[in-house]
Amino acid sequence: MLTVSFPAAAMGTNCYVFARERGSECVVVDPGIGVTDQLFELLGDLDLKPTAVLLTHGHLDHTFSVTPVCGGQIAAHIHADDRYRLVNPYDQLGPQLRGMLEQSFGKSATWREPEKVVSIHEGEPLELAGLTFGVTHAPGHTEGSVMFTVDEVPDGLDDAVAATVNQSVITGDVLFAGSIGRTDLEGGSDAAMQQSLRTKVLPLPDSSLILPGHGPASTMARERVSNPYLQALQGSGA
Repeated sequence: MLTVSFPAAAMGTNCYVFARERGSECVVVDPGIGVTDQLFELLGDLDLKPTAVLLTHGHLDHTFSVTPVCGGQIAAHIHADDRYRLVNPYDQLGPQLRGMLEQSFGKSATWREPEKVVSIHEGEPLELAGLTFGVTHAPGHTEGSVMFTVDEVPDGLDDAVAATVNQSVITGDVLFAGSIGRTDLEGGSDAAMQQSLRTKVLPLPDSSLILPGHGPASTMARERVSNPYLQALQGSGA
């Protein structure tokens, strides 16, 4: 599976591109702040044609560039419980982040919702660009946070890693290498996050490659023994 990722210009949000091969259709995941130039250059270099945008949740650092990437032709896919966040995510910003964006993009920065939006739900797989994305609802960071699972791994993995993984899990801001997403923002819930970690994250097989919304990739085997948030749950008998 052809997989490319790079961090956004602000807040280091990982933008992912998945495709079967060069010259094929592709799926873009979480196009964040200031990614359009780099993303479009990448798509041109690899001769890839976007067929869908997947959003792990509705925070602006993951959705900022969704409308220009969709371009009125392709659909943005987001969980039904975060669908409202695409109406105007600026309204949900705290003063610090709003000030940063105004400084970078001007006080007149406005939001335009994608023309095509598909509400997704757990248990309804998405067949896109020749790949199958499973959808797992994992609230806590936001009400509609999801993880996407593909039963394939990226081309070009280090041999030692490739020998231990057989699926990829795009975890958004649910699970990071060594940490988890914060729960103190609007729509977040520590209780929901703990439930998601117990029932959705811990059951993931150790052979899962973790592709998070921020920071480096990991594996479930590594996170199970080193992530303090998962260790705390396992220690409590979860």
